[in-house]
Amino acid sequence: MESKWQKMAISAQRAEITEYHIYTQLADRATDKNNAEVLRRIGNEEKKHSEYWRSKTGVDIQPDGWKIFKTVTMARFLGLSFVLKLMEKKEGTGSKTYDDLAVDFPETKQISEDEKRHEKELLNMLDEEGLKYVGSIVLGLNDALVELTGALAGFTLALSDTRVISLVGLVTGISAALSMASSDYLSSKAEGDEKAKKSAVYTGVAYFFTVILLILPFLLLTSPFIALIITLATAVLIIFCFNYYISVAKDLNFKARFFEMTFISLGVATFSFLVGYGLKLMLGVNI
Repeated sequence: MESKWQKMAISAQRAEITEYHIYTQLADRATDKNNAEVLRRIGNEEKKHSEYWRSKTGVDIQPDGWKIFKTVTMARFLGLSFVLKLMEKKEGTGSKTYDDLAVDFPETKQISEDEKRHEKELLNMLDEEGLKYVGSIVLGLNDALVELTGALAGFTLALSDTRVISLVGLVTGISAALSMASSDYLSSKAEGDEKAKKSAVYTGVAYFFTVILLILPFLLLTSPFIALIITLATAVLIIFCFNYYISVAKDLNFKARFFEMTFISLGVATFSFLVGYGLKLMLGVNI
């Protein structure tokens, strides 16, 4: 076997045995029995693939312990669906690699077919509660970002005191979170949604935590303008992280969603900033 193919075969062997351990551990964590069964079956096939490559390389390869730990930890905090989608994208790359290797190792054609089948099975098995309420999370998150960034921008010029801004912002944000959750509950219930309560909880919690993150700079800093800049940067970071997560988990367009939410949030904040400045001059308020 040529050196180049030896390296490729060893790399494939390590990838397969690593994914065997990942799928097995994810199966142990899966609450859905069907999902766990599919994960274990895919994991066992990955193990067979690794054994095939071992017959070609003649060496024992240890799995990538860091990758196993990282992937399982991500699943614990970000959810099984998100991690499986990332792995599914990796599987797509793997199947193309096997198509190339099939030129010299015809047996790998079946492995390539297995990898492609894994992609479809992973897509079909994804069923996680959090993703069922994406609409509710988006509602709470988006409203908090748009309303509170706008309000805080207006308060910054109108009030000029971070303690006062924090107080007014918290009262406004918490009241809005409760109002938004209540509205979502009544709206969902009116439509006959049996999960109206859960939908309202997801909306309210998303709104509340966004409020805390946006107001935190005003609680910690004395300069309202520096606090506002950090708040706006935090808003963009929240938009980025959330849209990246959803784009992976739901196969959505990341760039379009990210720029749309960012433009709306910062646009409202800019407009509110100017309104606050105008009202301060008109009313002669100086706090």
